[in-house]
Amino acid sequence: MSPLKVQLSRREALLGLSMATAACVSPALANAPLTGAVGRPQRYRGKLGSFEVSTIADGGFFRDEPHKFLAVNATQEDVSETLAEEFYPPDFYELGFAPAIVNTGTEVVLFDAGIGAVRRPDAGKLRARLATVDLKPEQVDVIVLTHLHIDHTGGLFEDGAPAFPNARYVVSAPEFDYWTMSGEPLNSDLGVIKLSANFARENLVGVADRMTFIKPGEDVVSGITALDVRGHTPGHLAFNIESDGERLVVAGDALIHPALSFRRPDWQHVFDFDAEAAAKSRIELLGMLAADRVPFTAYHMPLPSIGYVERHDDAYRYVAAGYQLNRF
Repeated sequence: MSPLKVQLSRREALLGLSMATAACVSPALANAPLTGAVGRPQRYRGKLGSFEVSTIADGGFFRDEPHKFLAVNATQEDVSETLAEEFYPPDFYELGFAPAIVNTGTEVVLFDAGIGAVRRPDAGKLRARLATVDLKPEQVDVIVLTHLHIDHTGGLFEDGAPAFPNARYVVSAPEFDYWTMSGEPLNSDLGVIKLSANFARENLVGVADRMTFIKPGEDVVSGITALDVRGHTPGHLAFNIESDGERLVVAGDALIHPALSFRRPDWQHVFDFDAEAAAKSRIELLGMLAADRVPFTAYHMPLPSIGYVERHDDAYRYVAAGYQLNRF
């Protein structure tokens, strides 16, 4: 009897080989499980003249219906259209927190302190993440508070004690007075505003002896000068950083969203104390940043939270930093 001859087509042969290979490979080795976690960057560090500039992700979370928070004087349709034009989802946004740190070589200056235990586990990670930029909490010399909303002050204390034990605080007097002595924020319909006022009264009044009250045009330390951007809060400050002829501006909450704050600087944030003054400050700041072509950092921008402003049509556009500050 002659041997049976079987002829396989090329397709059948390849199929058989792939099935045999699959049978020999463990599914656990062939496929990585989904983690279900968002991989947010944790920190950035660059060089500005002889200064080192860092930004640290304190954390963040998502909110639906951006128009209810970021543009209360605009329609939902206009907000969604603008977001989509700039490649952002039209129906939600990420609210992140990114304090900045400037090491001048003689002093370590922290701008805003994160939200602390108020919003854990989503945020409140600043103190733990200082190690990613080779710092410890006790090495912070100065904490500059652009304003006293709870997401900027909550991290000042940990378990009832100062989280940065050797730091002095810098804030504007109108800002401190509004949150600690005025009855207005306690009558607000917004829970965050009441929480901010109660936190200031319960915690910041007790450390007033560590406060330095600063005005626009005055220096925090050599090379760091306060700028007037009032409106978001009564005494909101930004800061000009300069070293060896290089500049960077710390914008605080004058610029909040990487699309809407630039394309429509007239749109008002739900937490703006004086919406018209906030818009005026924002437009003036954008004009300066675009004209001077200097980088800035803003607390709610996605990491590295450093970028530039360019003119675009009759408004502006945000250009995220690349490697401009990377060379040491």
